Amino acid sequence: MSFNSDSSDPFVAKAIELRQAFHQDAVQRDKLGGRPTEQIRVLKQSGLPSAQIPVQYGGKGASWLSILRVVREFARTDGSLAHLFGYHHLPLNLVLFRGSNAQKDHLLRASAAGNLIWGNSGNAMSKTSSGRQIDKGWLVNGKRPFSSGSHIADYIQISFETAEGDRLTAAVPADRDGIVIEDDWDGIGQRQTGSGTVSFHDLEIEDDELISSPAIPLTPYTSLTSLLQQSVLLNVFVGSAQGALEEGSAYTTTSSRPWIYSGVENHTDDPWIKRQYGDLYIRTLAATELADKAARSLDAAFNQGPGLTREDRGLAAIDIATANIYAGEVGLAVSSEIFEVMGARSATTANGFDRFWRNVRTHTLHNPAEYKKRTVGTWLLTGELPTPAMYR
Repeated sequence: MSFNSDSSDPFVAKAIELRQAFHQDAVQRDKLGGRPTEQIRVLKQSGLPSAQIPVQYGGKGASWLSILRVVREFARTDGSLAHLFGYHHLPLNLVLFRGSNAQKDHLLRASAAGNLIWGNSGNAMSKTSSGRQIDKGWLVNGKRPFSSGSHIADYIQISFETAEGDRLTAAVPADRDGIVIEDDWDGIGQRQTGSGTVSFHDLEIEDDELISSPAIPLTPYTSLTSLLQQSVLLNVFVGSAQGALEEGSAYTTTSSRPWIYSGVENHTDDPWIKRQYGDLYIRTLAATELADKAARSLDAAFNQGPGLTREDRGLAAIDIATANIYAGEVGLAVSSEIFEVMGARSATTANGFDRFWRNVRTHTLHNPAEYKKRTVGTWLLTGELPTPAMYR
């Protein structure tokens, strides 16, 4: 059984190579948590962090289909690295979507040249950092939770609120004085994503580091960041399902024992085991196909650039929501049900098979499928497309 990755795509081929290296200590690193410093060094050395940057800024102009297949490839063994690589593209593309020409030329070129890694500390649901205006800039204090990737970032997206309640966003070097990475992430899954707190202590931000302005309304094109986020997550879910099924079937064929009342000598001869694996494979394959369909829709929307229409953006959002819902459900089901067909001896911390379920469960809690199903159902019944917003 294999989910054949498209090795004719050079970016996916490089991801396959890296996945095999990451797999060697994936279970141990999941237990330790912390910072995957060596893996990030290898990732940067591979050139993949700059692959999606447009050619005009020194990147390779890779499609979202390629980038999201890379995310999925990493998630087959390490959901944290898949998450970090995928989320790196959110603040990077925020510069592309809403930055000035000077910011795009400077930041995107520098990122492409150095294969810089981007993180974020801009959780929009927690207004826990604030800034006051000073000469030629802002002084920021407070903190922001769920700051994925901030612990290994070269550049970081910072958000804060003004006294008037406006939300401002800036892109700054992650090692600037006043930024403190708290290293307090304690999730049951995604243990190396650093998705904890970043504190700001008199952090100085210059006016020309602010990305756009709250006075400038979102357009269908500049609102694509939320669809990028959802696309990354759904591919983490799909890759986790693939990885759980691959590792589970390998364990079943080499280590599982038949149940005493099964009437068979080999576990794999049990009709129940065969049927269960068939069911898990079919669901995972369907989730994979939906993920690719959604990625192609994202590419079509992204490639329209600033001329993207509300309707085309909305239809892409429906495809991505559909894939996200199903990927989350399949990821949870496969990573849990696989234990039933592997048997009692599979459920050890040494095997580490539980990391797949913990990774998917951690992220699906941040992104309830119920509300996405309502969005899709509303569109199906009324034709009403989702209004661009967080998570849609």
